[in-house]
Amino acid sequence: MVSDGLDRLGFLIHDVQRLMRKRFEARASGLGLSSAQWRLLVRVAKEEGITQARLADLLEIEPISVSRLVDRMEEGGWIERRSDAADRRVRMIFPTPKASEAYAKIKSMAGEVYEESLFGVSPEARRVLITALEAMVENLADDEPSSDKNKSAEGAAA
Repeated sequence: MVSDGLDRLGFLIHDVQRLMRKRFEARASGLGLSSAQWRLLVRVAKEEGITQARLADLLEIEPISVSRLVDRMEEGGWIERRSDAADRRVRMIFPTPKASEAYAKIKSMAGEVYEESLFGVSPEARRVLITALEAMVENLADDEPSSDKNKSAEGAAA
């Protein structure tokens, strides 16, 4: 039986994600952030004023784990909590200047990893790949709010 590779699609996507994350983590280790911390930092930088509940959803971890992670990052001077003007029970998370500077470095490192991963892939093939992955996200994200669909396609690293 001749295969078009479709039977390996999930494994390939998983392997690419794992290898890119591993390569990125090796580069980002000098920033002094754990994998969970830099993932949270990226989300906070992209969505200033995000709530802890939203972070838990996006990072796919329990709210109590996000709370502990936010506590550690706040102690490290990476983020700050502010009360929501409309609902004082809600705590919004904002990046500090230290986090914004690290985010710029993270974006640069992620770009390098993306370029390494796409070495030898033509510009046209890159466009096709991105278009196909965006379509897959759209097809599978029917239970998510529409604003989440595009954000999930932006990439985990940056």
